[in-house]
Amino acid sequence: MKKNILLTILSIFFLTSCDSKIEKTQNNDTYVTDNYTKKEVDIVMRDGIKLHTTIYLPKDKNKKYPILMQRTPYSSAPYGNGEMKTKISPNIHLMKEGNIVVYQDVRGRWMSEGVYDNMRAYIPNKTANESDEVSDTYDTIDWLVKNVDNNNGNVGTWGISYPGHYATVSTIDAHPALKAASPQACIGDFFFDDFHHNGAFLLSYFRAISLFGTYKDTPTDSAWYSFPKMNSQDQYQFFLDKGPLKNLNTYFQYDKLDISVAANKDKIDDFFWKEIVEHPNYDSVWKSKGIIQHMDKVPSTVATMIVGGFFDAEDLYGPLETYKGIEKNGKENYNTLVFGPWDHGKWAKNTVENSVGNYYFGDSISLKFQKEIETKFFNHFLKGKGDKNSGLPEAYVFDSGKKEWKSYNSWPPNNVVKENWFLNKDQGLAKHHDGKLIRDIKFISDIKRPVPYSEDIKTVFTPRKYMTDDQRFAARRPDVLVFETAALTNDFTLAGDILAKLKVATTGSAADWIVKVIDVHPSDTEENNDKLQDHLKMSNYHLMVRSEVLRGRFRNSFEFPEPFIPNKKTNVNIKLQDVFHTFKKGHKLQIQVQSTWFPLIDLNPQTYVDNIYKAEETDFKTQTHTVFTDSSIIFSVLK
Repeated sequence: MKKNILLTILSIFFLTSCDSKIEKTQNNDTYVTDNYTKKEVDIVMRDGIKLHTTIYLPKDKNKKYPILMQRTPYSSAPYGNGEMKTKISPNIHLMKEGNIVVYQDVRGRWMSEGVYDNMRAYIPNKTANESDEVSDTYDTIDWLVKNVDNNNGNVGTWGISYPGHYATVSTIDAHPALKAASPQACIGDFFFDDFHHNGAFLLSYFRAISLFGTYKDTPTDSAWYSFPKMNSQDQYQFFLDKGPLKNLNTYFQYDKLDISVAANKDKIDDFFWKEIVEHPNYDSVWKSKGIIQHMDKVPSTVATMIVGGFFDAEDLYGPLETYKGIEKNGKENYNTLVFGPWDHGKWAKNTVENSVGNYYFGDSISLKFQKEIETKFFNHFLKGKGDKNSGLPEAYVFDSGKKEWKSYNSWPPNNVVKENWFLNKDQGLAKHHDGKLIRDIKFISDIKRPVPYSEDIKTVFTPRKYMTDDQRFAARRPDVLVFETAALTNDFTLAGDILAKLKVATTGSAADWIVKVIDVHPSDTEENNDKLQDHLKMSNYHLMVRSEVLRGRFRNSFEFPEPFIPNKKTNVNIKLQDVFHTFKKGHKLQIQVQSTWFPLIDLNPQTYVDNIYKAEETDFKTQTHTVFTDSSIIFSVLK
């Protein structure tokens, strides 16, 4: 098993590297072994499949405890007698207060039986022997409350990223014992989270594909997958040299465990990569796997606290849409939202300093959340009265511009209004259009020189830092259009989603469109921090507050793509996920528009083909794109 430890760590890193479950506690690495006993059991599901489950039981038997459970595809290791985690439960406060803590390998992963299915579809009306993740969760909770000593009959679920998805799953058709759930950075729909953004493929995640798509049908405590080897430290050049996506098929052939490149370029053994390649549109396969479509099935008996990070590169869509889905369908539900200035899962870290990439947001932000919000939530619903008077706000959100927490009784706040700002002909950004004359601004989108998403020269397993990167490198390229206000005379706060209503044209028949919202800091600022890369200063720093891509073929429907008519003015609307950010007096608000973002997303051929995953080298063409100045951005403005 030891020879596989690196693979295991990398797999956990993909979506849960910031999850403090894999870190040591601040004070005592032996706390768990000193205060808990561990028991491993295989719980039989209704269809006979056994799921491996690890139970940490407080040694103090003088009182009853609630059960806190996490279901995970990333392993409930360490396995075996005497082998214990050094950190259990959502945070050290809940660990030291005493709770029964349970980890389970989901179906088909690690020591559990069965065959894994990525985002396994929910079956609304199951027959007696049918199973899905909802029934697996229900059957597990049912067994735990009936068979684990000293439990008080109340169960809570939590998890970050994929485990966060399983926490969401637990709330659907929930077991009566489930009283509280905290889906955190939870995947909501795989066509909009992680590997896809509005139909564009997140090329930067390609090495993680095998983690989810390598076939296994027997329990194992060792990694059964391997990650493709790039043999390069320059991911931009690596993917540019590889060319069309179909050339990556060779990395997903499993004739050998090391995923050596084979001769048959069209052969695909990885079932996840095959699923992506064969389903380029938002068809019934992807729709069936989405969980946010079922938020009407969350009973009012389950309290939910949805947690996310405003700078989470992986799962920003999921937690926001999960919260909104429960709000829409569960008027009687206790449902709250916590969003801070975090990247993926950083709220679970025990560090004092809170930074994302180059940008410093303050101290003790995560620690405050763990102690004052997360712990209070679980204690109230699992040990306390369990009523709606929890003492917590409906929305606890961090203003990433003012760098301070705010509480609201709804999200977005009630005092938010929509404002329409125009991309003006002088490449200014203003609340009013600058006249009847509509200008067309052209740029060349060269497929040999796509706009990079970061100026860093490196390879990363999954990109995160870019979410707060300085965007000056992009603003100074001719294929990135910049629209900017003058220095603001008053603070200007955005709270909620953003809609870019672009009017565009292209000489080709296909194109991607990327919109970025930038906070341009004053040149005379004295602010700096030790997280800045050596070549940067905060003077004139272009902080990316929000960004998003739309694959242009999906501008009218994600299910039924369509080409552009060359040179025809066309509407392209792009929804950008929620922000809570104050552009302070003296700063500038900037919009950047571009058509490549490489290799964060794959390269669009800019010639329409039915399936980009099967495009040929000859399909890729340099084109000239146009943005018209009656394009606008609809902001959610806090008044």
